Amino acid sequence: MGDNAVLACSIRPNMTLATWKINPKAAGHCTMAYRPDTDMTNRTSCRKSINWKFRPDQDLTLEIQQVGIAQEGNYTCEVLSTEGNFHMTYHLTVLVPPRLRLYCDDQGSPVCQAVAGKPAAQVSWGLGSNSHLEEEGHDNGTVTVLSRFMACGTNVTTTTCMVFHPAGNWSESIDC
Repeated sequence: MGDNAVLACSIRPNMTLATWKINPKAAGHCTMAYRPDTDMTNRTSCRKSINWKFRPDQDLTLEIQQVGIAQEGNYTCEVLSTEGNFHMTYHLTVLVPPRLRLYCDDQGSPVCQAVAGKPAAQVSWGLGSNSHLEEEGHDNGTVTVLSRFMACGTNVTTTTCMVFHPAGNWSESIDC
């Protein structure tokens, strides 16, 4: 999320046409094409954030700037040459790191939230507890996970919440 994505596609000898077919889940289909015989490029309905990384006569790599959830989907490079047709398909999945939020509820119990992550984060506590997990899905595909620490008969004052996610791991401690 927010980084640039670079998708490679190889130039073939005797290439006659190269096309990127872009099918994001949330946005409209678009295409980008290059014809070496006329040294012409064409784009149909593509956002400005999607473009050739270099000159297409030298490199067919596609760059997506500041990737967001809307760019998730399939990206296919097709190269036509006198030797045949070559296809390379990428499925772009966007990871959204959750925001860690740790606080004490009205009863003085620690509550840990992994807010708006994609995919849903795993939440656990540094000490064993009977924690109650709740998940809330959001319209943009992110998920908030909430965990309430329920210590059974312990005198522990400081607790540590740990959040595990493909985009990174975080921990924070609180004294309620």
